[in-house]
Amino acid sequence: MVEVERAAAPDDLVQLIWAFRASQAVHVAAALGLADLLAAGPRRAADLARATGTHPRALFRLLRALAAVGVVAAVPAAAGTADGAGAFGLTDLGQFLRADHPQSLHGLAVFAGQPMMWGTWQHLRHSVTTGEPAFRHAHGVDPWAYLVQHPAAGQVFDAAMTSISLRQRDAVVAGYDFSRARTVVDVGGGHGALLAAVLAANPEVRGVLFDQPHVVAGAPEPLRAAGVAARCELVGGSFFDAVPAGGDIYLLKNVIVDWDDAQATAILRVCRRAMPAAARLLVVQRVLAPGDAPDPATFGDLNMLVMVGGQERTAAEFAALYEAAGFRPPRILPTAAGVSLIEGQLA
Repeated sequence: MVEVERAAAPDDLVQLIWAFRASQAVHVAAALGLADLLAAGPRRAADLARATGTHPRALFRLLRALAAVGVVAAVPAAAGTADGAGAFGLTDLGQFLRADHPQSLHGLAVFAGQPMMWGTWQHLRHSVTTGEPAFRHAHGVDPWAYLVQHPAAGQVFDAAMTSISLRQRDAVVAGYDFSRARTVVDVGGGHGALLAAVLAANPEVRGVLFDQPHVVAGAPEPLRAAGVAARCELVGGSFFDAVPAGGDIYLLKNVIVDWDDAQATAILRVCRRAMPAAARLLVVQRVLAPGDAPDPATFGDLNMLVMVGGQERTAAEFAALYEAAGFRPPRILPTAAGVSLIEGQLA
């Protein structure tokens, strides 16, 4: 029998079995914008129901469940209320569901409950049985074609990626000296949340935001809001074909995780062809612990299998990938946000 630090209890497993209910409750709270409605202070469930067009008693029950997991906190009902449904206010944890929070996870919470994600994870067994992504099995196309076919889902996906970038960007900017560069090319950079932070912190640096044309089409307003639009060029295309040439730093955040080794190597080779001799490749990604060591990132790795057939990687696997693409062994710089900066130079 495998030894553990403390005795197991059935309730520990029960919590795991029913964890999907908390995920879905947080998703609905985000989709309804409850955190934004509570930003100014506690409100009664009936008031929130009117604001969201929901059933008052049902919304109260949702809020009560969210209070049980610490997203909101109940404020005792005023004396004489008939339904007992007092007010609810945001906790420190719930603040991260506000769309306007600087570390907002609102977009990620909305995305997590969408058919694109929620509906795919119901087919986890397919991936485990076949070793193939469940997404095509569930939806009939790969995720990238799905996003093109479903523009509304694409907007939700882009917002989720921005949520992730907001969570990681400060650690990335603090963890690397971008001031040495004249031009930073953000490959697969979405709406430019990370690139905007890099440019804001380095006023002498220019940026190139590169992603699929329909993605970069949504970038001008966020870049203007960040005050860096004048220093940022937008380029649409496929990183399997070519990326803008002549940059000093090629930044790829959460890009190659979406692909198997052969495709990830192809992406890195395309970047290599565009890079001057002194340029640096900077992959922003989690680095898995080696072997079967316990690591929370293993669920991210499983998500890559289910959704796209990609994978998280260990330091040794990154080294092999870089070598195959024509780079020297990488330098790995951990950050405070759980991701690492994996720096490569041309071999």
